[in-house]
Amino acid sequence: MFGPLGPTLAPYINSSRSLQKWVKPIATWYANSMGYRKYGFKYDDLLIEERDDVQRALARLTPAEQYDRGFRIKRASQASVMHAPLPKESWTPESEDTRYLATHVQSVEAEDNERKMWDTMHVTRK
Repeated sequence: MFGPLGPTLAPYINSSRSLQKWVKPIATWYANSMGYRKYGFKYDDLLIEERDDVQRALARLTPAEQYDRGFRIKRASQASVMHAPLPKESWTPESEDTRYLATHVQSVEAEDNERKMWDTMHVTRK
């Protein structure tokens, strides 16, 4: 899988203090330059909703998470219509930009892989 849910070096980088010291400022700069925080988004709000696994993961969110996601999308749409980012105090701070959907998507993928394994299992009689 490619994209934001694809292979990542984050666990390896986080396990090394020296690598984390060098890479963290670059990652923070890159996340800030992407501009999604200026519109109030979190990183997982950018996942493509048309994928089946993401659709099933979205259904697993709590009602509060679903409401917050919808609010962020509506607020960003309004800012886009106004052709200006949100006021600085409404931007998503780095501390609140957490991965709330990735774990659900990964569990959906694990279930799909398990289902595929059981569906293609060959039974041999003794």
